[in-house]
Amino acid sequence: MTLTKAHYKRVLLKISGEALAGDLGQGINTPVLYEIAAGIKAAYELGVQIGIVIGGGNIFRGIAASASGMDRASSDYMGMLATCINSLALQDALEKNKIPTRVQSAISMAEIAEPYIRRRAIRHLEKNRIVIFAAGTGNPFFTTDTAAALRAVEINAEVILKATKVDGIYDKDPMKNPDAQKFEEISYIDVLNRSLQVMDSAAISLCMDNKLPIVTFSLRDPTNIVRVIRGDKVGTLVK
Repeated sequence: MTLTKAHYKRVLLKISGEALAGDLGQGINTPVLYEIAAGIKAAYELGVQIGIVIGGGNIFRGIAASASGMDRASSDYMGMLATCINSLALQDALEKNKIPTRVQSAISMAEIAEPYIRRRAIRHLEKNRIVIFAAGTGNPFFTTDTAAALRAVEINAEVILKATKVDGIYDKDPMKNPDAQKFEEISYIDVLNRSLQVMDSAAISLCMDNKLPIVTFSLRDPTNIVRVIRGDKVGTLVK
């Protein structure tokens, strides 16, 4: 493999659980899953080392359940298990594309995933294996956005690639406001002060403290993953 075409050497890709659902709205849409896997494969073939964090919102949302009266800690643990389901699905799709992939879980489940061990994760990356980090941080009250920021810092990633349903960051919801203005670049402080829904405040603060840039872009076109890794102007850069 060669790094000549890649702008980054090691990245953390954050994928929302909803992205796996596609137009179904919930569950795992298999054709969409394979499209995402193909996009990741194209990026992998550039020689970049890739860690991945996936949300679980297509299966279960802990915050939504707690708002309906369920105990927050219990609902968050259920959400972590949902991320494990998505992680195993993506691992299967990637390995069908001949890409060596490991799932590391923050919650111990030895029969289906390795435990999360930082040094082992880095070693997998150095051996050109994709590592999927499942079960968030392993703690309730923290989102998978925070888990993505934490894992990115731990594995010394150069950037977080946040793949969403929207093609960047806007000053207001573009789905509801046709006059919404897109930012090409924005600072961490502006994201926090404007309460823009990029990542939660804990994740943004962690990235800011460690000077870790975030590129947010649309996964509706999975080729955007390759374009971002090549350094193309895609989506919005937070730095």
